[in-house]
Amino acid sequence: MKNFKIYIVFIILLFSANCTFAQGGLRTLFLNNKANICSINIRNFNAKDKNGNEIIDFDEESGNFINAIERLDEIKAQKINVLHVLPITPVGKLKALGTAGSLYAMSDMWSINPQLVDLMSEIPAKTQVKNFIKECHKRGIYVMLDLPSCGSYDMFLTHPELFIKDSKQLSIVPTDWTDVRLLNVGNEEKLNQDVLDAHKKFVDMAIELGADGIRADVATIKPANFWHEIITYTREKNPEFLFLAEASDSWREPPSKYAEFTPYDKLLETGFDGYYGSFFNLKDWKSSRELFEHIKFNIKLLNSYKTPKSVIMSFTTHDELSPVTQKGEDFSVMICWLDATLPFNPYFVDGFQSGDMYLYPWANTKAPRTETDDDYYFVHRGQLDIFNYSRKPGGNSKFIKNNFKQSLDFRTENIELITKGTFDTLKSDRDCIFAYSRSYHGDTIIVVGNLDFKKAQRRVSVKVPGLKKKGYLTVIHGNANYKTTKNKLITDIEPGQVKVFKINNFSL
Repeated sequence: MKNFKIYIVFIILLFSANCTFAQGGLRTLFLNNKANICSINIRNFNAKDKNGNEIIDFDEESGNFINAIERLDEIKAQKINVLHVLPITPVGKLKALGTAGSLYAMSDMWSINPQLVDLMSEIPAKTQVKNFIKECHKRGIYVMLDLPSCGSYDMFLTHPELFIKDSKQLSIVPTDWTDVRLLNVGNEEKLNQDVLDAHKKFVDMAIELGADGIRADVATIKPANFWHEIITYTREKNPEFLFLAEASDSWREPPSKYAEFTPYDKLLETGFDGYYGSFFNLKDWKSSRELFEHIKFNIKLLNSYKTPKSVIMSFTTHDELSPVTQKGEDFSVMICWLDATLPFNPYFVDGFQSGDMYLYPWANTKAPRTETDDDYYFVHRGQLDIFNYSRKPGGNSKFIKNNFKQSLDFRTENIELITKGTFDTLKSDRDCIFAYSRSYHGDTIIVVGNLDFKKAQRRVSVKVPGLKKKGYLTVIHGNANYKTTKNKLITDIEPGQVKVFKINNFSL
């Protein structure tokens, strides 16, 4: 009897440990807009920069799948429940960019980048990755792997049958991506079976490792039928496997005349679960109309498909300048609260949480040693480093760090309101002021923000139908400098500031 009781307790504990995944997988989480996604580069995710020079010297420890586990409790505490892991495939060393090589210049699609494993460990490379993913799952964190869109020059030399060639049998460089070559995927009428099989090998590896989804890099340069084949092949093995397309409604043409181009809507039709909204354009929007048009566009688009679809709020990606570098701390805080209150999936890049500007003191200088044929520390200024062995991402802004935590805590605590509530725009008396409400089951939140990052807006008037003169708003974020009149909220808003209010027992 005693052993039986112990067995029952064990079963209960086992069930509790896995209860996060009991209601479905990553695909279900994403389609219900409950995925809080953080993009990470294992090569620097938990790098040990002992001398503080921000580069990982050859006698220091770069990020790897074993030491990455040390940061998972931190990630869980931040309410992040999905890690988008940038490419884990081996990288090319010829015609390369950076001293370690770009993560996106893959040299094969069916093995693990040795730069990302602990070479001092006796544990095999794939087992190290499996253990990392298992530890993520123990904490209720899903893992989405990145599938690069092109191959390295090294891969072209070893597998030329996978690549497009010009009339002189030379490989094709897409736009200014000088370290990669364009794969020959075929077209809608006839696919290249060799490339298709190579992608199936990647899928097989991802499933073997225990991954929960794939983010397809520049998905637009492969034909719809290609993705239909890959997605169908994968879903037969795991129906809950997520497919996220790097595609945007603002992208209109391919990066090369030799490349196919499949727009975002066709990718969604062919089986992708989601894509990148053009939220990265927030930095250029001056009026609430531009923000609202994009939000409404996505709501209408995603509701137009027979099967559920969703989108990530790509305010920040590894291809974009750090928000702090662009417009300062207030811009990052605005992004935090937009991500927390809009009905889509939040998406961040590691380092955003604390305001990393991704400005490296050694950037684009000559390196004393290199693993590639490039002897310069090549970087994209203000963007997460994907070319070298560099420090762990992170800034020193307590203001951003506190708001990141508060905003995702708020989203988590009000998840039904955020994911199921109505979305209504509210009229204000200034073009630069955006104001909207979310209502669900008698509770309402109101968000007001200033897109002018230089000028404060005084006595901003926002129409809130049904609001009473005697205020009963709870300030969730921002100062309490406001008043209410009949059907109006009046407040001052500093440059780039956002305010969030909650009203119980009130619906719009």
